[in-house]
Amino acid sequence: MSAPGAASGDASLNLVQLRAMIDRGRTEDALKKLDVLAAEKPVQAGVYRVRGLALYSLNDFTDADVALTSALKQDPHDEESAQLRGLTLFRMGRPADAIPLLESTSSWTTQTKIDPNYVLALCYIDTNQYDKARAAFATQYGFAADSAAAYLLAARMLLRRDGLPVAQQFAARALELDPQLPLAHLLLGEVALAGEHLDTAIAEFEKERSRNPLDGSIYDRLGDAYSRSGDYTKAQQSLQRALLLEPNSTGPYILLGKVLLKRQDPASALMYLERAEKMDSSNYITHSLLGQAYRSLGRTGDASRETEISHKIQAANEPKLETLH
Repeated sequence: MSAPGAASGDASLNLVQLRAMIDRGRTEDALKKLDVLAAEKPVQAGVYRVRGLALYSLNDFTDADVALTSALKQDPHDEESAQLRGLTLFRMGRPADAIPLLESTSSWTTQTKIDPNYVLALCYIDTNQYDKARAAFATQYGFAADSAAAYLLAARMLLRRDGLPVAQQFAARALELDPQLPLAHLLLGEVALAGEHLDTAIAEFEKERSRNPLDGSIYDRLGDAYSRSGDYTKAQQSLQRALLLEPNSTGPYILLGKVLLKRQDPASALMYLERAEKMDSSNYITHSLLGQAYRSLGRTGDASRETEISHKIQAANEPKLETLH
């Protein structure tokens, strides 16, 4: 007859093996074994937690939430289950419910895969708690919450989530705290560009260019802003400068192709767009512009092919909820 300690050890070892199966992509096989373990009475410690992880990995967030809630009832101090349930609730579109869990477990554990401070900051953004979001991002990066760097970082993250007014306020505050802060004018320009305030965007990009003249991304943004404003000569000049500084980036090649099409120069546009396609064949915009260039040159067969490729890539990349696990 096995000793109780040996049985407990065997159960723990089994859960370690099941977790390893999940990490290796054999989640459904692991879940079948976990379902058997979850049906036992009493349920072994850790079974609900690993079952919740398996369900989360399969994007079954509703059942994952049930399993993780059971895990926390079994052990209220289970930090991994609390973090994972917070992440699950965020993925379910319930950021307000996720916040208390993530606030209580914002430190890393041995099993942490996604920085809880990052998800907590996103939850704060989604509930319009922008100062708390700034503090959470600052903690993630090791900045003081009220520092210029923290304001600029939060502004960058807010821009990604289309929070333009607050992003502008935070980037401006960063400059007030540190007028020489690198990339602050670039970010202010990107916020203005996203809001189609083209004159402001150009002015901010020029300020950044004077401070950081060898950053190719600045010329890329300038080219985009000039192109949108209809100044294709300055756009072309800026984008060619970007190419020299960032020869391995597809962005300037694509934008330059677009500008040259606007300037009725499809032959030159084709040269840059074909280069962009060789560097990255999965960008639907490149194929769409290639289709336009070929059509302008009378190459209708090539134009149809590129347009079809563009549509297929775009259809395959319809917006989906990103997997953070």
